[in-house]
Amino acid sequence: MREEQLRELIATRVQRPAAIAEAAARRTRPASLLGEHGRLMMIAADHPARGALRAGENALAMADRADLLDRLVLALSRPGVNGVLGTPDVLEDLLLLGALDGKVVVGSMNRGGLAGTVFEMDDRFTGYDAAAIAAAGFEGGKMLTRIDPADPTTVATLEACGHAVSDLAAHGLMAMVEPFISHRVDGRVRNELTAEAMIRAQTVAAGLGRTSAHTWLKVPIVEEMERAMTATTLPALILGGEVGQDQDAAFAGWAKALTLPTVQGLVIGRSLLYPPGDDVAAAVDAAVGLL
Repeated sequence: MREEQLRELIATRVQRPAAIAEAAARRTRPASLLGEHGRLMMIAADHPARGALRAGENALAMADRADLLDRLVLALSRPGVNGVLGTPDVLEDLLLLGALDGKVVVGSMNRGGLAGTVFEMDDRFTGYDAAAIAAAGFEGGKMLTRIDPADPTTVATLEACGHAVSDLAAHGLMAMVEPFISHRVDGRVRNELTAEAMIRAQTVAAGLGRTSAHTWLKVPIVEEMERAMTATTLPALILGGEVGQDQDAAFAGWAKALTLPTVQGLVIGRSLLYPPGDDVAAAVDAAVGLL
């Protein structure tokens, strides 16, 4: 990002905060949740609001906001990328930069379970709510839904997610639910990435809210993916997970999952924004090629 562009962005926030709502109002909305390839290809950038800044070996990879915005704008400009997931601060920067025209925009809703804290499992809703997403003219809201059998705060998260699913559906908006069975291991929260755990997590997530008509699931790659994805008829999107050095293996897993009937696309963040070799455009293009 050029220095003058960054200064202009900051000046707009200081002097004309109403410009954000104006940019949202004039944004060209997509005709469909699916792109020309018939799938949804989204870039995820809601990690910083949960204090999760690491990508690969760099613990503060996502800490430079100008660099992150450069990577996001580049990724969103690539053919076949038709959506973005983010928190208000990130999406509003992208609105001011004019990068969201024609894109499916999904606002991240619960970022209260900060990474590495004793209250990490308490995923309170600290970001968007359904009314704000509708007012901005966005297409949906996303919620993290971690289920820890040993943590009593899980039930509060489930209740809040149920209300959010219902509220989004009342506006006719997508509810993107990201479910996991999670446990604390040596003081750290770990998601259980097995077919059995994902089956259980998906069945719980699918039943949240007054209707599932607008609910989509955001799920990881697990062993026996075919068996795991028989748990529900809801449309699903594959998430990217941590940045790994074996990108070919990650792409192979995504490609295999995309053959399953409920899988409708990809929601990838750090794996494409901070890929091995740091060639964002090439990584994004390769992921789009899987569709």
